[in-house]
Amino acid sequence: MLDFLGSLQRTHTCGQLRAEQDGQPVVLMGWVNRRRDHGNLIFLDVRDRTGITQVVLDKEVSNEAHAKAEAARSEYVVAVKGKVRRRGAGLDNPNMPTGQIEVVASELLLLNEAKTPPFSPAEDAVANEEVRLKYRYLDLRRPQMQSNFALRSRVAMAIRNYLVEEGFLEIETPFMTRSTPEGARDYLVPSRVHAGSFYALPQSPQIFKQILMISGFDRYFQIARCFRDEDLRADRQPEFTQIDLEMTFPQQELVFRVVEGFLTAAFATAGIQLTSPFIQMTYDEAVRRYGIDKPDMRLPALTDLTGELTPELREQLKIEQRLPVIGFVIPKAGGLSGTQRRALTEEIRTGFGDCGLDSLDVARLKTNAAFATLANAIESRLAAEPTLEGGVTPEDLIIVVTPKLGTPEKWNYDPQWIWKRVGALRLELAKKFADKHKLFDQTGTANDFKFLWVTDFPMYEWNEESKTWDAAHHPFTSPHEDDIKAGRLTSDKGAVRALAYDIVLNGTELGSGSIRIHRKDVQAEIFRSLGMSDAEAKERFGFFLDALEYGTPPHGGIALGLDRIVMILAGASSLREVIAFPKTAKAIDLMVDAPTPVSDAQMRELHLKIASRS
Repeated sequence: MLDFLGSLQRTHTCGQLRAEQDGQPVVLMGWVNRRRDHGNLIFLDVRDRTGITQVVLDKEVSNEAHAKAEAARSEYVVAVKGKVRRRGAGLDNPNMPTGQIEVVASELLLLNEAKTPPFSPAEDAVANEEVRLKYRYLDLRRPQMQSNFALRSRVAMAIRNYLVEEGFLEIETPFMTRSTPEGARDYLVPSRVHAGSFYALPQSPQIFKQILMISGFDRYFQIARCFRDEDLRADRQPEFTQIDLEMTFPQQELVFRVVEGFLTAAFATAGIQLTSPFIQMTYDEAVRRYGIDKPDMRLPALTDLTGELTPELREQLKIEQRLPVIGFVIPKAGGLSGTQRRALTEEIRTGFGDCGLDSLDVARLKTNAAFATLANAIESRLAAEPTLEGGVTPEDLIIVVTPKLGTPEKWNYDPQWIWKRVGALRLELAKKFADKHKLFDQTGTANDFKFLWVTDFPMYEWNEESKTWDAAHHPFTSPHEDDIKAGRLTSDKGAVRALAYDIVLNGTELGSGSIRIHRKDVQAEIFRSLGMSDAEAKERFGFFLDALEYGTPPHGGIALGLDRIVMILAGASSLREVIAFPKTAKAIDLMVDAPTPVSDAQMRELHLKIASRS
């Protein structure tokens, strides 16, 4: 028979007791993490979110408590009354903060039973993620998960406190709004009252935070829930949390300083001291140096080796004459055998061959008298790369990528194409060798976290499918004033730069922001440049265009993914490790079995019916 708690009050948590409490009477409550039966002595490890305390049930101290301990099993909920006792000599457990003491129980209450769980929360890892998600309430009991969410809470509080100190007001914006272009599909909510009409769940509070600036609130922030109906992956969920902020009269640098400030406060909660200001780099520079607009700066940059190859050498090596030759180094990944090098060369040729890439084996060039000078020049050029600390060593892997003959068509279409493809290869090879050579080992220092601001993004991107120019960021981003004055909004959209910026950490985009358009004439021109008629713009954004006519101040802001920040700080590989109740890759909640069909009555109330599928 189970016990009632009665008037018994918990005095300490399970991770709180130390040797200083020796002899003190205590009451603990929690779950049975493990049970060990030694006859007249039964040991229960009792767990709550703060830690574990070893409880001793001695038959000679309390026969009744010992009898109840015989019935206890893993995940039973218990209350323990007893005294703290310093463990005997040589019996300390250095792996537990409470490892110097134990509690000798005089009373044990069995508050609730537990079925045998599909996995034990005492396990460090559970292989089957679907089982973890189905029994999420058990998974969340695991110490690692408890630690992740304690970290998340500290990070969110540090950010909130910092922004409040900086004069920001926390203001909530609606969950049910209208559909606006944000780059992904909306989740729609049908209206029962207004037949045939729908609300949309916000992909971000973008328009509302701009309206708040028009309303004179000067500095706004929100740790906001957002929703996007898009294909999922490890760092993407259909509902996510972002740190959203906006301010009036800012320059980019002011936004950067605020973000660097709250990130410094957030990382300090994990014991990591950041150094600011962070490095800044334009979009064009990032693509040229790293082949991507979210560079992982823990790896050395790309090096342009075009000048090392004369036309004669290109002819001999059968390298396209007009296109660049690019090299990079993967630290600690050298020392490959000849067979491994040939396999890697073939892997580059076949894996990236659809993009016209090939490679040179510098080690083999060195053994050929005709090309030894070239090989040494390449090594010297790579060793001079500022991001390659210590130069090139025999432990490093040198990759020299050459475009194949017959690839100029792609080059003509996108001049940055080769840099992007080589950047993708650089990351692919880094991942290939990361585990074996410990490229990304975490030491818990600021050097593990390479922050970067990427600025001056393209205002537009070409949509090959629709043959139109789309907004690369969102249509409320301000173009550079020089590009407006030069008439490039209509004459050369591909050259227009946006006052847009991303904050990047170790190759992960943490957030995006921009200085916004605050003039109605410019906003209307941007809508027209995106192929939107004045009538369509008025229908979709009339309320916003009207608001711009009532003294809108210059304003700008940014939104960062809280989930991603915590994921990186926790050393987790997936957002699902830091979101309490996440969805699978198919956007299913296995615990509550959602989404589900609804009744015909509910469908009729919403004026909906399911169309038959052919």
